[in-house]
Amino acid sequence: MPPATGRPSSEPPAGTALASFLRRCVQLLLSPIHVLACLGLWDSFYKKVLPYVTAKVAPICNHKVYKQKQKLFSNLREFAGPSGQLTLLEIGTGTGTNFQFYPPGCRLTCADPNPDFRKFLLKSLSENQHLKLEHLVVASGEDLHQIPDGGVDVVVCTLVLCSVTNIEKVLTEVLRVLRLGGAFYFLEHVAADHSSWKYFWQQICYPTWKLVFDGCCLTREIWKNLEQANFSELKLQHISVALPWTPIQPHIIGYAVK
Repeated sequence: MPPATGRPSSEPPAGTALASFLRRCVQLLLSPIHVLACLGLWDSFYKKVLPYVTAKVAPICNHKVYKQKQKLFSNLREFAGPSGQLTLLEIGTGTGTNFQFYPPGCRLTCADPNPDFRKFLLKSLSENQHLKLEHLVVASGEDLHQIPDGGVDVVVCTLVLCSVTNIEKVLTEVLRVLRLGGAFYFLEHVAADHSSWKYFWQQICYPTWKLVFDGCCLTREIWKNLEQANFSELKLQHISVALPWTPIQPHIIGYAVK
């Protein structure tokens, strides 16, 4: 089996004839979106709308994983630098739903490629005044050149690696900006077991889901990318989150140390 790279290897296999037929049915039902995409009109429209959609949906999803996130981020302080202050970079910050889990006094840098999230992010910061915003940069996870080498204690990335262009480049940047001994925290939905009905439905939804949800890939085996990255330690769990009637399950959660 070829190594996972976050590019073509993350594409779903051909699947059965039934899966192919149902996939085309879904595409047909949402054909106006596919037409707009072919005309080059969908992407710019959706990137404007996405922050408003996320502001409504993210709190619901956050509630579903509240206990898991609370436990995940409970040891953030352990990775504070020699000064005792924790410098944290969040990739794909979006509306800032993770802010409530960060410890008081945390020095925060937020990176997101979509500048239209800014007003929602600032609103979240006003509701979480225990944090100190140091930098707000418009950048994708693949290119964090504004952040210096070894400049942060912790990098956080939740429900983002599913939609980046290249997972390997993101993890390379994460390792670059982390100081030695720093940690990368993650929570991501991943491909289901290939013999399961969940995976069957992921294959059916894949093309249209990716288009509608800003490049989100349902069938990525992200744990393989993390295992192959040059972290000195990896603590990873496969978990099930109660998200009925959606193809974004199962999930992986954990952290990796540089």
